[in-house]
Amino acid sequence: MTLQTHKKGLQGPKRKVVFVTLYELIAILASSLLFMAIGQSAGHSGGMAIAASTLAIVWNLTFNHLFEQWESRQSVKGRSVLRRVVHALGFEGGLAMVLIPLMAWWFGVTLWEATVMEAGLLVFFLVYTYVFNWCFDHVFGLPASASASAAVAPRAQGEPACSS
Repeated sequence: MTLQTHKKGLQGPKRKVVFVTLYELIAILASSLLFMAIGQSAGHSGGMAIAASTLAIVWNLTFNHLFEQWESRQSVKGRSVLRRVVHALGFEGGLAMVLIPLMAWWFGVTLWEATVMEAGLLVFFLVYTYVFNWCFDHVFGLPASASASAAVAPRAQGEPACSS
């Protein structure tokens, strides 16, 4: 097993604020463009993107707090591909349960039409969430919940090696 030097990185509340701010700024821009691409007006698209972002921030803080509590109790440290996929699915699935009815109301469409819209967004955001989290962890280091307490920690199974 290859060993990777553990970097303490960005931790605690500062990590969460930086994470959420970067994630949501990119998400607002992407959502607005995606809504406009399917024929919604710029005003409606931007408003919905901001409303969705606000809900996502609350969900992000809640979900990641619960996920990191669970993660800190796991014997295998690090973030494998499987753990990252579970994280992305849990986050996006929970958010979709709130956004579908909101989009139906906001855009004046049926729940089915909102579900189809959300499905398109979900495909984009599943990939975006996975890639953003991987990049964020690469740049800022893993959170304490995913780090071994030793100075040198094994890379999680399935985690690609990366250079600094």
